[in-house]
Amino acid sequence: MVYRIRNGLIEAALCGRLKPLKWSLPKGTPNKSESLEETALREVQEETGLEVQIEAPIGNISYWFVDPESRTNCEKTVHFFLMSQTGGSTDLHDFEFDRVEWFPWDGALRSLTYPSEVDVLQRALKMIRAKEPQGAGSHGKGKSMEGAACD
Repeated sequence: MVYRIRNGLIEAALCGRLKPLKWSLPKGTPNKSESLEETALREVQEETGLEVQIEAPIGNISYWFVDPESRTNCEKTVHFFLMSQTGGSTDLHDFEFDRVEWFPWDGALRSLTYPSEVDVLQRALKMIRAKEPQGAGSHGKGKSMEGAACD
């Protein structure tokens, strides 16, 4: 989950598919012998076009899906990391998503398709707020965040 602070507000980058409309956090599958952190950095760059740095692990979520090729049920665990943008542009995202956009915090919470990812976003906000100097709580409302994950 990648975030930036712009004009005093926390923003999150979300990846979107248009038909049907779905917004999610970036995530992906590790390459052979790749660490979770290496996977997260690579997948976020590929899916969002952003260059990022990892600040801390957020936690993970697990869910089931049907593999379209084998038609078997598979369980997937996604490990999320709090990341901040260091460069790049959402215009450079790959083909996997139709759009990648920055959302204000509250807009990101309302737009995410999956409740488990809303929980990840809420945990990330707590982590960002904990980093703020005492008395600097003006970032709280209207914040948006961006994040990354890998499985």
